[in-house]
Amino acid sequence: MEHVTLPTNTNKKSAIGLDSFLTVSVIGKGSYAKVILVKKKETGEYYAMKVLKKINVEQKKQENHVQTERNILVEMKGCPFLIDFYYSFQTSTKLFFVLEYCPGGELFNLLQKRRRFTEEQARFYAAQMVIALEYLHKRGIIYRDLKPENVLIDSKGYIKITDFGLSRMNVKSNEAKSICGTPEYLAPEIILKLGYGKPVDWWTLGSIVYEMLFGVPPFYTNNRQELFERIKFLPPKYPNGVSPTTKAFLEGLLRKDPSKRLGSINDAEEIKEHPWFAGINWQYILEKKYEAPFIPRINNDMGLNNFDPDFTEIPIHSLETPLDLPTCKVYNDFSWNEEVQHINKEKTLPETKINLEPIGEKNETDFDSRMIEDED
Repeated sequence: MEHVTLPTNTNKKSAIGLDSFLTVSVIGKGSYAKVILVKKKETGEYYAMKVLKKINVEQKKQENHVQTERNILVEMKGCPFLIDFYYSFQTSTKLFFVLEYCPGGELFNLLQKRRRFTEEQARFYAAQMVIALEYLHKRGIIYRDLKPENVLIDSKGYIKITDFGLSRMNVKSNEAKSICGTPEYLAPEIILKLGYGKPVDWWTLGSIVYEMLFGVPPFYTNNRQELFERIKFLPPKYPNGVSPTTKAFLEGLLRKDPSKRLGSINDAEEIKEHPWFAGINWQYILEKKYEAPFIPRINNDMGLNNFDPDFTEIPIHSLETPLDLPTCKVYNDFSWNEEVQHINKEKTLPETKINLEPIGEKNETDFDSRMIEDED
């Protein structure tokens, strides 16, 4: 069998590879990737390592998505609510992203246990999502897959948005046309195969806020065709007792016509100025001065108790390359070392308190099982 010659790096400090880490536990598994908690041998620091098999990436024509994710991770250093990226490397058969480890697990797990959040709790998480999407949009990026499974909880109880595999860079106006995302959160213009842009992310924000408040996405049904018909044509239903301000906020985000959707003109500024966010100090959110509604318990297992046991009980198979796998391509520019790039880590800022009741622990969930995607 012909062997692939991988790029070599003469700088020993940047020569990060599999032998730099000890594997601890599987913490996530999706359609294309496995996520593993690892410990760096040299420093003892913990990271989340995302592992993709090249053969799967190539068979499913995901090369562009993987390269886009890597490029976005490099560019997005600096936003406190986007996952931090430290290293990427490759072997002859696999690709690796080494990311910040968030020991609080997924927001989805918290929501499943709690069933629904109070308005104050939902507002705390939603405000961070607004800042993260604003950060992406200002750089011409649409995220396209905001959902509770892609929102992680860090050690302070704040969020980190992860998984940029379906994101798109250099978006101008309504030029995106591909159908991709998770069905329950797709905007109507995506389903209708119309050109779309940044307002699709504000639709998904409306969907996740609705879910945080009421327990399910706004148009949820197990029948996918019926789901799409509801998204395209029916208004969302609201339970009795919902406040007028909350209803107006959700109706603004869930407008079928993207040109009339909240955020369609001045992007995040429109969202921030809505009365639903009255009382939020956006600088306090950005600087993490509020006390989070849930601060994860981190025991001797480094927070593994906050992850779905369906993942953590999966045996860690060897990451070594089997001899019988076919030769795969070499991905150019896939090496990345945060230490060599001299990028400063996010600083922890002092916190002040707001009245937010504690949220319960996680529950089990499927991971990435509903995602659909298409090439741009």
